[in-house]
Amino acid sequence: MNANPSPTHSRPPFCGHPLRAIRALDYTILFARDMARMRYFYTEVMRFDLYFEILDGAWVEFRVGGNLLVLCKPGLAIPDDTLPIGTASTHLAFRVRREEVDAAESALRAEGVPIVSPAIDQPWAHRTLFFRDPAGNLLEIYADI
Repeated sequence: MNANPSPTHSRPPFCGHPLRAIRALDYTILFARDMARMRYFYTEVMRFDLYFEILDGAWVEFRVGGNLLVLCKPGLAIPDDTLPIGTASTHLAFRVRREEVDAAESALRAEGVPIVSPAIDQPWAHRTLFFRDPAGNLLEIYADI
């Protein structure tokens, strides 16, 4: 059998639709109306290491596993309306080991972070903990159980 198929038998570049070409989620941007509070939360409370920063702190990146979590002033990337203050527009889930869910809850409480839902075993085989960042985004720390 020929290892190099002829051009007439090659796989279509998009497998039927251009959006099927997407292979990964590379980075997530959180809009930071109050950059100082958001930066403090993600560096001092969440303990994420600063990865990259430009535009006098209007764009701040943190490496989280294989992805980037970016804080960005609204309207910086493109002129676009943001959702009203207090609107939960994002839910981020951070995976840890089972015993680390409860430890994370204790650490967050020690930092004065209000807990939306304490650590609990869910029927979908996750142990979850929910809280919010200063912009109102819903954050979850979970483990497979």
